[in-house]
Amino acid sequence: MSGLENKIKAGALIVDVRIPEEFEEEHFPNALNIPVDQLQQRITEFGEKNKSLVLYCASGARSAYAAKMLRSAGYTDVINAGGLSDMPGF
Repeated sequence: MSGLENKIKAGALIVDVRIPEEFEEEHFPNALNIPVDQLQQRITEFGEKNKSLVLYCASGARSAYAAKMLRSAGYTDVINAGGLSDMPGF
C-alpha cells in the first residue's frame, strides 16, 4: 500500500481542485470540490493546519499550485496526488 493510500485510509481530506463541471463528470469518492481559484476564500474548509490533505486535479498542475498556496498558509501535511487517474484505485 502506498503512502497516499495510507493517508486516505487514515482519514485525509481529499480535495478536487478542478472546476465544478469537471468534478460533476467524475471525481474520487468522498472528495470535496474546492476549485483552485476559490481556494483563498474557502481556506477555512480545509480545517486544522496539521490535518492531512490530499489534492488532485486533471493533470497535477492545479493541485501543485493549490498545495503551494496551502503550505504558504501554514498547512503542514499537504500531498499533491497529481491527476484524478493517479488516485489509488481509479
